[in-house]
Amino acid sequence: MRRVWRRFAYFVVLAWWLGCAPPGVAGTQHQREPLNPLEIDELRDAAQEPAARIKLFIQFARARLVSLEQTRADPKVTDRALQTHDKLQEFLEIYDELNDNLDTFVERKADLRKPLKEVIEADTEFQAKLRALKSSSDAGKEAAQYQFVLDNALEEVDGSVQDHRQLLAEQEAAKRKKK
Repeated sequence: MRRVWRRFAYFVVLAWWLGCAPPGVAGTQHQREPLNPLEIDELRDAAQEPAARIKLFIQFARARLVSLEQTRADPKVTDRALQTHDKLQEFLEIYDELNDNLDTFVERKADLRKPLKEVIEADTEFQAKLRALKSSSDAGKEAAQYQFVLDNALEEVDGSVQDHRQLLAEQEAAKRKKK
């Protein structure tokens, strides 16, 4: 439930920002699909398999953070702040989809114990990478261009860690109850 409120607050701030943006800025902003066609096909193939689908979302989110690290380490990149922003936004959208899929599979009463353990491990990794980016000394002035999305990504992962652990505990308790 807390994740729903965070997402709501995110969209309220986004709507406010777009409303305050100079004319033409809101119109030029377009939503880009965070997944490439191959990734979409892989997800489609795993549509009915909770464990496989969740594993794919973890893989895609991890790939976005690895790509982000490579971009930030590449001295040839000229628009580092913009690319950092875009990759963080893609990560956040994929991570939100991961959480939406978890919610869907919970509603379907799927056994998510094994995938949730992988999600919790990935959460720890994602937190470390996002915190490292936030505290990096080379961020400086360019950080202002992606600070908002970085803060949102950190909030989402931090909040979801607790949700994922609680869900795992509930799933394990339900399984013990059935025995």
